[in-house]
Amino acid sequence: MKRVLVVDDNHEILNVIEIILQGEGYDVLCVDTGEDLKQKVLLAQPNLILLDIMLGAYNGLELCRELKNDPQTLQVPIVMISASHNIDKTSCEAEGFIAKPFEIDYLINKVAVHVN
Repeated sequence: MKRVLVVDDNHEILNVIEIILQGEGYDVLCVDTGEDLKQKVLLAQPNLILLDIMLGAYNGLELCRELKNDPQTLQVPIVMISASHNIDKTSCEAEGFIAKPFEIDYLINKVAVHVN
């Protein structure tokens, strides 16, 4: 079973994504903070990370850069998620971007592309 780690400080978004992806057969792990993200990634060993850009005290772009600069986590695909459309999405080497609000089918397709 493919595992997706979802990182977002909005619990409603976490719940929606979890329900959608579990319905598609994914093992979904949700966290609401960027704290100790590298350790969570190493423990969970996800096939994909959905990472919110704005995480309260944490900057998702910086977290993405940290994961992509670490040999232990650089191979894990990351898709950034944000309601802000004017952010330089390429600045952190993420494999993709999903704008909030998102269409359910778009989310499912984007995850499938990056998990497989």
